[in-house]
Amino acid sequence: MSEATTASSGLRKVSRAAPQAQAKEKPKSTLFAKKIKPFKKKELVQMFRSLASMLRAQINTADALKYYAHGHPNKELVSALLKINADVNKGIPIHEAFRMSERFDDMTIGLIQAGGDAGQLDTAFGELGKRIKSELFFRKKVRKLIMMPCIVIPILVGAFIASQVKIVPQVEKMMAGMEAKGFVALSFKVSHVVQEIWGVVVLIMLGIAAVIWKSDKIRNTITNLAMARFRVVRMMIMSLRQMTMLSTIKLLYSNGINLAKSLRVAANSVKKTPFYGELRKASDMYEKSGVPLSSAFAKYTSVDPQVVHMLAIGEKSASLDVQLGMLSDMFEEDAEQLMDDFSQFISFVVMVIAVMLIAAVFLGTFMPIFLMGPQMMQEAM
Repeated sequence: MSEATTASSGLRKVSRAAPQAQAKEKPKSTLFAKKIKPFKKKELVQMFRSLASMLRAQINTADALKYYAHGHPNKELVSALLKINADVNKGIPIHEAFRMSERFDDMTIGLIQAGGDAGQLDTAFGELGKRIKSELFFRKKVRKLIMMPCIVIPILVGAFIASQVKIVPQVEKMMAGMEAKGFVALSFKVSHVVQEIWGVVVLIMLGIAAVIWKSDKIRNTITNLAMARFRVVRMMIMSLRQMTMLSTIKLLYSNGINLAKSLRVAANSVKKTPFYGELRKASDMYEKSGVPLSSAFAKYTSVDPQVVHMLAIGEKSASLDVQLGMLSDMFEEDAEQLMDDFSQFISFVVMVIAVMLIAAVFLGTFMPIFLMGPQMMQEAM
């Protein structure tokens, strides 16, 4: 057998063995993979503002990224910016460089792409800074609304469980020789039930909280249920979504991006909401069928009728960017007012729950003593 034949035979064996070796390799588990945390909103606001100012000062994009990264205390942000800088120097488009860093969301990348396509990257960076600051403001308000019930209610529930597990049994033991009737007997029965199930109930509640915290789908389901049941919640969330969507469309369209592309990019700002699919459909209808934007919104989206009406006026008077800006400002004002209304609603609900839990603690702990007091005094005499 010749050396060539031997070599080719060996290559065939290697080629057959390679897939087998690859098949034996097990995929690495991602269960314990390190989760990449997003950058802090405040850092992003400062970064985009600084990049915008440097670009306005005629500093090229790659140098602006490098200058901002130099000496920055956040090493992860420095690493991401230097990677983007290296990619830009290789000729990769700025939005692709941001995408390849895997540290920025689709909305940010879409706006950077739109700014780059329109030759107004400094404006895009500046608007991103404003946008993130506005988002941070509303997130703080929502966090304040949620924080109070999340702190007060668990503390009161813990006090109720402690009273039923520790205090009421002592009261029952003290009254062991007496016949419990009516409310006193009911109080002791409730205590017995709580003693048996409180551990399981607490574990279930912690499990539900963990699932809600981790699952976007379940959070969206809860949000939809709250919107269906409470008008103030529905109006507040719809105002926030429409404000985000319309302000993004206005930003893109006023900077020379065509409406169809503006709609598709704006859809990413509401990606986890029903508006995402609706905007994509409206964009396709507007671009392919040539129907007016207001008609596409009326047919394929669930925006307020006022939005459709003002868009129609903007199309007829060639002032669409003005109408978009007015609508986004209007919904921002509405969102702030509705958040105040929602805050009052939450405060009322928390107060009612707090009163019920405090009453349960008081009745379960002290009422048996008050009701059995006369009987105890008679037996003592």
